[in-house]
Amino acid sequence: MSLSDLLSHWKSEPSIIENISEWRILQGQIARLTPFPASMHPDLATALQMQGINQLYEHQQRVFDLAKSGANVVIATGTASGKTLAYNLPVIDRLLRDPNATAIYLFPTKALARDQLDNLYQLIEALKGHQTSSNLFSPAVYDGDTPADMRATIRQNSRLVLSNPDMLHAGLLPYHTLWADFFSNLLFIVIDEMHTYRGVFGSHVANVIRRLKRIVDFYQSKPLFILTSATIDNPQAHGERLIEESIKL
Repeated sequence: MSLSDLLSHWKSEPSIIENISEWRILQGQIARLTPFPASMHPDLATALQMQGINQLYEHQQRVFDLAKSGANVVIATGTASGKTLAYNLPVIDRLLRDPNATAIYLFPTKALARDQLDNLYQLIEALKGHQTSSNLFSPAVYDGDTPADMRATIRQNSRLVLSNPDMLHAGLLPYHTLWADFFSNLLFIVIDEMHTYRGVFGSHVANVIRRLKRIVDFYQSKPLFILTSATIDNPQAHGERLIEESIKL
């Protein structure tokens, strides 16, 4: 079925029409591409090329440069516009350069965290040929489904932890002494799908982030924040309220 036939079907099907308030057709745009940043770790650039990525979108390059400059960043671009790569690049670049550096990614759902872990594994496979360590930064999901016998190993070995605000609140922060090395070297906190943190739930998450910041301050680290959303009208204002710091959009 062609796209025009599919649209005609949707517009004539009563069960679909009753749930549609407006139809819009957006004109295609030419992608705005840019070369890899000159400061990108060469092994990371090679790994991207092995995955068929030879250029970045302008917003990905902009995020990389802002993070390199020490700024918190919020990424507000459409669905499937490469937000994951935009935050992975500065994080992985730093993890490759600093063998002690750590990062934490927060997702609203367990399923999303595991999807992103799969993406990281693909990049690691491409990196393995250029790094002496087969583990690299050992990314791992740490949430309520993580088996108890794996948790100590993750605390000791993983430099990139994927979790969610609830597990951060209940499973990491109360036991921060067990994570002392991780928090002492924490350089990035990524908060994906930040638009989900609104209303009463959002105020709770903001308090969890406030606790996280107090703990990393105790361990004398100063991580950068990278936040993302595809569906929000006020990304900068919302992000700044959530983390209580200034952010570059």
